[in-house]
Amino acid sequence: MKISIIGAGKWGQALYHVYSQKNEVVIHSRTVKEIENFVSLDEALNAEYLVMAIPAQYVREWMENNFEDRGQNILVAAKGIETSTGDFLNDIYGNFLTDDRLAYISGPSFAAEVKQSLPTALIISSTNLNLAKVYADALPEFIKGYVDDDVVGAEVSGAYKNVIAIAGGVCDGLGLGNNARAALISRGLVEMTRFGEAFGAKSETFLSLGGAGDLFLTASSTLSRNYRVGLGLANGKKIDDILEELGEVAEGVPTAKSLEKIAKKRDIYLPIAHEVYAMIEEGKDPLESVKDLLLHA
Repeated sequence: MKISIIGAGKWGQALYHVYSQKNEVVIHSRTVKEIENFVSLDEALNAEYLVMAIPAQYVREWMENNFEDRGQNILVAAKGIETSTGDFLNDIYGNFLTDDRLAYISGPSFAAEVKQSLPTALIISSTNLNLAKVYADALPEFIKGYVDDDVVGAEVSGAYKNVIAIAGGVCDGLGLGNNARAALISRGLVEMTRFGEAFGAKSETFLSLGGAGDLFLTASSTLSRNYRVGLGLANGKKIDDILEELGEVAEGVPTAKSLEKIAKKRDIYLPIAHEVYAMIEEGKDPLESVKDLLLHA
């Protein structure tokens, strides 16, 4: 296969490593990077198969200003909900391509470990299972690829787990112990399932690799940017300082804002996401958030 990776952050470069094992792959980003097979946007868009590793909050702008429909298929590799509109990524990409040309990748996959070719398993979700299988079959031997058709479930779990990961970092940063973190992650799984079902997602998706698998990983490791945001909050740092120190996109931050808006609009009970929002946006003391979760979650 000829594949173009769009976006050369850590995850984009990890996916470049992944798909280069068995395929002819090029990579492009807005900022020129010293990467083998880095090409111009025009050349990148000529591939039949694209992998979009652009952060969620920039997708709409990028597609409006850069995308040319040449019949390509797209594998969406970012995770998040657009803050300004509350749209999922499938809503945004759906403005430019039909659903049968779109697929979504999810599952436990820290970029650093993927670039070391360490084993994992991932899910490719699409309403077009043949397309999902094409992207899954192109994965190398160290990644087991599964396919399913629950795009909404993949979208919600991929976005929501980043918010729970912030809460996990807060929990560990406060030294609350393993029991507390396990309880938090378990209730986080219940919460994101409740949210997903409100949008028509299948409940079983949240027990899959893209749901529980990615959640357990992201909410309990310093390799997670969102988890490190939580550690910073627990240490009394301001969110702007945390993000500047991080130097990378932490999608859980804007996603928490999106979830708060959607929860109010649709009257969905999201206590953990609400407390993460309160810590980020209102400067709420993390210990107060913990107390409120014990009372209300």
